[in-house]
Amino acid sequence: MAELNENNVRAVLDNFRALEERLADPQVSGDTDRLAKLSRERARLEPAAQLASRWLALKKQIAECEEAAETETDPAMKAEFVRELRSLREEYSQVAQKLQYELLPKDAAAGRNVFLEIRAGTGGEEAALFARDLFRMYTRFLDAHGIPYEVQELQDTGLGGIKEVVLLVSGEKAYELLHLEAGTHRVQRVPVTEASGRIHTSAVTVAVIPEADEEEVEINPNDLRIDVFRASGAGGQHVNKTESAVRITHIPTGIVVTCQDEKSQIKNRARAMKVLLARLAEKQRQENQAKYASEKRAQVGSGDRSEKIRTYNFPQNRVTDHRIGYTAHNLDQVLDGRLDELIEALLLAEREAKLRAADFATTG
Repeated sequence: MAELNENNVRAVLDNFRALEERLADPQVSGDTDRLAKLSRERARLEPAAQLASRWLALKKQIAECEEAAETETDPAMKAEFVRELRSLREEYSQVAQKLQYELLPKDAAAGRNVFLEIRAGTGGEEAALFARDLFRMYTRFLDAHGIPYEVQELQDTGLGGIKEVVLLVSGEKAYELLHLEAGTHRVQRVPVTEASGRIHTSAVTVAVIPEADEEEVEINPNDLRIDVFRASGAGGQHVNKTESAVRITHIPTGIVVTCQDEKSQIKNRARAMKVLLARLAEKQRQENQAKYASEKRAQVGSGDRSEKIRTYNFPQNRVTDHRIGYTAHNLDQVLDGRLDELIEALLLAEREAKLRAADFATTG
């Protein structure tokens, strides 16, 4: 791993302090859009700034301790300095590794709100029931972390399962904690209706789509077909009395977004447009992935919905993430929203992969 350059580290702190000064400018605080963008940028840079500050402090402490150890004549004090140096160097190494990761080019979606989309795949009603289980798992995880979310759309099967649910997850940690959940989630269990006790395999797809800024995607109003209709399903008596549900079709791409959870047609339309913008922006990002092949190699999995990323085996109470070879026999806890250990393992693997890729790019 290449040694960090002190001037570059100091530049990280200088940039962060300059950004904080801009945020304190009254003109910025009065501009909602600009304030939101700068606040998001601050959240993105803060971890690196904190690590840079600690790295510089440790570097200074190590130099002082080395000098003291060299000049000390008392054996007991000299031994104490040596022990202190060992501890400082260990922490310095850990901080340097974390800082190097933070200084790698960041995903443009870092810090954004995300749409978490869960859809039943192969397996019929059993897949829909598992989609409901994943919906519960993610919402419990978000609740435990105090991360706000809002159900944008929910289509149930009428038999307890979920065909599709779309959540808007908000906050600086939304993308970081969820982006590696995208892909196919496979479940192996004995359905309640299976008299012979045979294990069935079903699948649910999860998509994690960053919320798009309006300027990211240009939509021609003539490319949209907007239909309104009476909503159905849970939501109160209003759903069958007024044409409040909205379906927007983007004709060039065939992307269709439906929203019916709000009583107001205007609110449903606004929600649907937000989802449409995000899906169009995600489509553009996917089409551009070939341009960033080296970055792609550094990722844990492709994020493709067709990629089988995880298996939930009920008979063995086992969860396995196939991308990093992670296996644990605590499926009951995972489905209760205790995803921290699994997500931390994924983030660590992603960080190590990106550092390896960066070293290869530097030396290769």
